[in-house]
Amino acid sequence: MAESRPLYLGPRLKRLRRELGLTQQAMAADLAISPSYVALLERNQRPLTADLLLRLAKSYKFDLTDFAGEDSEDYARRIGDVLRDPIFADIDLPALEVADLATSFPGVSEALLRLYSAYSREHRLLAERRDSPDENDPVAEARRFVARERNYFHAIDTRAEEVAAEIARKGSAAEWLRATTGVRVRYLPSDVMMDALRRYDRHNEQLLIDDTLDGASRAFQVATHIAYTALRGEIAQVIRAEDFASPTAAALVRRALASYGAAAILMPYDRFARAVEARSYDIEALSRAFGTSFEQVAHRLTTLNKPGMLRVPFFFIRVDMAGNVSKRLDGAGFPFAGHGGGCPLWSVHSVFRTPGEIVTQLLELPDGQHFFSIARTVRAGGGKFGEQPVLRAIALACAAEHAPKLIYAQKGLPEATPIGVTCRLCNRPACTARAAPPVGRDILSDDWRRDAAPFGFDDQ
Repeated sequence: MAESRPLYLGPRLKRLRRELGLTQQAMAADLAISPSYVALLERNQRPLTADLLLRLAKSYKFDLTDFAGEDSEDYARRIGDVLRDPIFADIDLPALEVADLATSFPGVSEALLRLYSAYSREHRLLAERRDSPDENDPVAEARRFVARERNYFHAIDTRAEEVAAEIARKGSAAEWLRATTGVRVRYLPSDVMMDALRRYDRHNEQLLIDDTLDGASRAFQVATHIAYTALRGEIAQVIRAEDFASPTAAALVRRALASYGAAAILMPYDRFARAVEARSYDIEALSRAFGTSFEQVAHRLTTLNKPGMLRVPFFFIRVDMAGNVSKRLDGAGFPFAGHGGGCPLWSVHSVFRTPGEIVTQLLELPDGQHFFSIARTVRAGGGKFGEQPVLRAIALACAAEHAPKLIYAQKGLPEATPIGVTCRLCNRPACTARAAPPVGRDILSDDWRRDAAPFGFDDQ
């Protein structure tokens, strides 16, 4: 039979006494014990017996399970997460000491957690201010707006679903345009299009599309024109409700919402959400089912935030071979730095070596969070001889707890790869891939020793 361990709840008993406005002498009288014994209990020098717990519950009318519940375990877990930060890597921090801190000093524990939270927040803001070329960047403002809305716009999705149903009844988007607006769709050579992928000829009521585009891109361009017209009211309503710092930011958001509407027309929410679950988030299978590209499906997966039909929240990023970020959509709480470059250990930067191949990776961030990542290259352009295609990489990341829902993780998760948000925010001292020192760490200059890591720190 397992031996029950003593129950030390001194800080909680002291907090209860203060909440009730009692002195140690008054509580002692209520419990029929001495004031000195109350003092010993509060200092965890004596355990709380079952008899005393019952007296407490009877005297002060509270639920025994609420009082004896182990919130110290929650403190110990949260403090343990904080202490996994690489900045503490060279300090011996036994789990027993952490548990003692959480159990005996819950107030100090809470203060430490708040202090670390403030430190992390200011650390990130400092790094972004240091690396940001322009705090009033309209591109950054547009991204922040979309992220704040969790990349879901209910009115646009609802209207897009109605338009998609109308298109299905007409047989095609081109036929819907002809019958509804009198606009005819034409596909013309790129030299005639003069480098435009899509152009609306108002005089002749024609929508002109570059004929070197692949099928998915052609369909998306037609759907984008439909979004600008049939969803114009819904898009304008979203724009009017926000006070943007510049007309450029508003124009960028309008363009993003039109693209959002185009995706919603090609992949109507309810039907797409059901297909996503049925196919276990298989992006290639979904792209073939809806006649869309791999990138279009990956992008659409970040928008599935409809109340009552939520799906796995994803973070989406697109980068070029130089690491420049051309698209970023946050739906999973992934702590990506707004400026300063990403971590080279993330596979989104190495998939260029294996074009077209899906690479999965389990990411471990410095604070102990785990995310599951899917990365692959995508191509744009190159639809004719002599035209150089643009090769980019995209990645989707979700919290590791959601990974079993994805076909890519159903055979198990790979070993975690420790990465950082960006070098400026990463305190892993032994990282050989580091490009810059973290904010707030003084670099150690040593003429007689050279480690594999490019920087040493004087507090190591």
